[in-house]
Amino acid sequence: MFQKKRILCLLLLLGIFSSNAFSQSKTPPKKAIIKLAQDATTLMHKENYEKSLVKSRLALKYAIAIKDNVLIATCYNTIAANFDGISESEKAVFYYKKALLYAQRTNSDNLKNWINNNLGNIYFFDKKEYEKGIYYYKKSLEFSTKTKDSAQIYFTKLNIAWAYFDIGDFDKGLVYLNYINKHHSRSGDASTIVALNMLNGMYYSHSGEAKKATIFFEEAIKQGIMGEEKSDLSFSHEEYAKFLMKKGNYKKAYENLVLFNKITKELNDEEKLKKANVAGINLELDEYKREIDNIETKYKSEQQLLLEKQSKNKQISIIIISILLLIIILFYFFFQNTRLKQKNDLKDVESKIQLKILDASISGQEMERKKIAAFLHDNISALLSSAGLHLSVFCAQNQITDCEEIKKTKTILSDAHDNVRDLSHRLLPSLLVRFGLFYALNDLCEKNSNSNIQFEYSSSIATKIRYREEFELKIYFIVTELFNNIIKHSQATNAKLTIEQENNQLLIEVKDNGKGFDTTESHIIEGFGLNRIRARLNNIEGEITIESVLYQGTNIYIKAPFLQNES
Repeated sequence: MFQKKRILCLLLLLGIFSSNAFSQSKTPPKKAIIKLAQDATTLMHKENYEKSLVKSRLALKYAIAIKDNVLIATCYNTIAANFDGISESEKAVFYYKKALLYAQRTNSDNLKNWINNNLGNIYFFDKKEYEKGIYYYKKSLEFSTKTKDSAQIYFTKLNIAWAYFDIGDFDKGLVYLNYINKHHSRSGDASTIVALNMLNGMYYSHSGEAKKATIFFEEAIKQGIMGEEKSDLSFSHEEYAKFLMKKGNYKKAYENLVLFNKITKELNDEEKLKKANVAGINLELDEYKREIDNIETKYKSEQQLLLEKQSKNKQISIIIISILLLIIILFYFFFQNTRLKQKNDLKDVESKIQLKILDASISGQEMERKKIAAFLHDNISALLSSAGLHLSVFCAQNQITDCEEIKKTKTILSDAHDNVRDLSHRLLPSLLVRFGLFYALNDLCEKNSNSNIQFEYSSSIATKIRYREEFELKIYFIVTELFNNIIKHSQATNAKLTIEQENNQLLIEVKDNGKGFDTTESHIIEGFGLNRIRARLNNIEGEITIESVLYQGTNIYIKAPFLQNES
């Protein structure tokens, strides 16, 4: 319900602007930029997140060009809402905060209200960080009070009451509950009636008025079924089950807990359908292990053949020496040259094989990262959530209300769940898999920019272009490694990533204004991890050129041929 409210709020904001056809000029008129932002919001509302991101990022570019803070904040808000829609809460928070930064430079209290409300929703419902959620809800309430938006005031106070009740602070939450009970007929609607009854049930359960609590919980469930409010209905079943277990009615509590689990599973399944395209990654690590084995076998076979060839040449030489001294002299130089060539050939073969082994090892590591990321997200995270739920049920069934060890265990399980989720995203960037290399690299520049260093992104290639999965992963990790080197070693204040496409080759340039280094010092090159970068490039037949002058910065040029363009 509340996600829909956020989207409706954004639509109301964009509805302030008029709509004209989008111009194809270099920097379109403001009305055309507004129309582009409106289209992005409409696509986001229809859950067409990929196209919405395309339009919202383009609109953001033009809004920055004309220095319109309202439009900039609106575009960042749309981008954040897209990430919220695909459950990328960390990225959503990042862009909501950017939206808030620009909104604070405007006089639009409506805009400040909605962005603060969105942040409150994501901290409360997604991240379960209730104190932060309450903080942003109260900020939202300040601005909605200024604008006299009674509906928004009502929704915000309902959420604040819910947040206080969830952390057990019923005294602070009661003030807000009294307000929403009083104003429901004027400001509430069918989408809030379920939550309203559930909150009353929670309060009367806390105050020990069992009859009133039962009436409100059952009314919440009834209204939830009638209005098909699945999310609030699932919470109502959960809170009712907690109340029934406290009263000792374990049978009915179990029935409600089963319904809660069923509805939650349906909601999770719906969420998985939305993210189906994100999960389409093939993680066949065994194939890469077999490739390594084949390379090692080939290496041994080539060595054996070379040794046999050397032995044969020696036998021929002995026969020739025994026949004619003159022939020995004539063939002496030939034999020496042949032997030297064989040694050089052997060294070349060994070097190539070692490089292939390193290539295969890096590829195997990358596939292992994807496999581990998928396993952590789909298995470990689910197990931790299930463990926490069963522990709550156990406590309720055994009437354990004040056990320090169990509280600590719940906290540890929650922290472990968050850490596993964050680790999964770090191992395999979901933005790279879903939207492709250019979105991921643009996002990488934005994420690494801060008050100390600014990363600029420039590309003449259409952002929708996709390459083979292996190629995109290698390029992404190469650029990531280069960025890490700049941040750790260069002392630069500005860096720029430029990407072009020419004759089936991707041309990448990374420049910084840092302290530079001496490219003749081999230990510096190895320390910067450039050998691993060269190994990745060798796997795709790419090239790297490094130009650096002390105290004048560093330029790195990469040429990487792509085998097949998939879109």
